[in-house]
Amino acid sequence: MASVEKLPMLAAGYERLTTELKALRVERPLIVDAIEEARAHGDLSENAEYHAAKERQGQVEATIADLEDRVSRAQIIDPTTLSGDKIIFGATVTLLDDDDKPVKYQIVGPYEADAKQGMISYNSPLGKALIGRKVDEEIEVTVPSGDKFYQVKKIEFI
Repeated sequence: MASVEKLPMLAAGYERLTTELKALRVERPLIVDAIEEARAHGDLSENAEYHAAKERQGQVEATIADLEDRVSRAQIIDPTTLSGDKIIFGATVTLLDDDDKPVKYQIVGPYEADAKQGMISYNSPLGKALIGRKVDEEIEVTVPSGDKFYQVKKIEFI
């Protein structure tokens, strides 16, 4: 029997998933109503409203199935309950880049990642390179723009 892979995520990421899922479940009956209304207009072969509603229904059902899968496999991790001297999921890390400029990232799940917000996935190139590292260790990461070098300056669980 295959084991179900857990999806580690922060509470905020789990909340976003469940909120989106609830919104789509509310939209479901509205789509059915739109299909029925379009069907009442007659000939379905040239009924753009009907085809658009059916397409939207397919998209919503697929998204609901995907979100339900993610929610069922969610493993919510609270970084404030973690500690240690190594970088793990949920850690907030301050790094020095090539120019000795500090950059700060939190290690999160793949569906929560947003580099502009300082949240990187544990399975991104940088995330993979950081996991298990300690303060003062140097890291080399190959990214699309080339090789990057970082030094770990601080590990926090906030």
